[in-house]
This record gives sequence, structure tokens and C-alpha cells, in this order.
Amino acid sequence: MGPDRYHPPVKRSVTIAGHQTSISLEPLFWTLLRQAADEAHEPMSQLVAKIDAERLESNHPPGLAGAIRLWLADHWLCQEGTS
Repeated sequence: MGPDRYHPPVKRSVTIAGHQTSISLEPLFWTLLRQAADEAHEPMSQLVAKIDAERLESNHPPGLAGAIRLWLADHWLCQEGTS
């Protein structure tokens, strides 16, 4: 991936349940999030809304950006295990 892997977070707006929110993620995580949404054949905002709902059910919910990073790590690790 090269030296750009250490690019600072990029802020983007996403609509969740009808409300606009800003999320700051490193470009790598935006790319992985887009890939996961494409695989699921759903808009990225819909996937983010699902991740948000899951994190809010947790006993110790992380911030949304952290929840997205954790969800993506779990998603890609689980895929590796099924390959």
C-alpha cells in the first residue's frame, strides 16, 4: 500500500436514520467500508447505520469511528477464516 497508508483521517458526512453525522476515518478504512457495502449490495450509509445500531447495543459502546474500525477488522478477519 505504500507510504500513503499513514494518511491522517478524512472527515465525511453520512446520513444515519435521517440525521447527518460526520465520521473521521483513515482512507484505508473508507476503502474497506466501501468494499464491504458493495459486497452487501447496499449503500455505505446503510452499512454504517447497521454498525451504529450494533455498537449501541453493546454494554460499553465505542465511538462510531472506532466501532466502524472494529467492525471492519472483524469482517475481514472472518472472511479470511472462510477462504
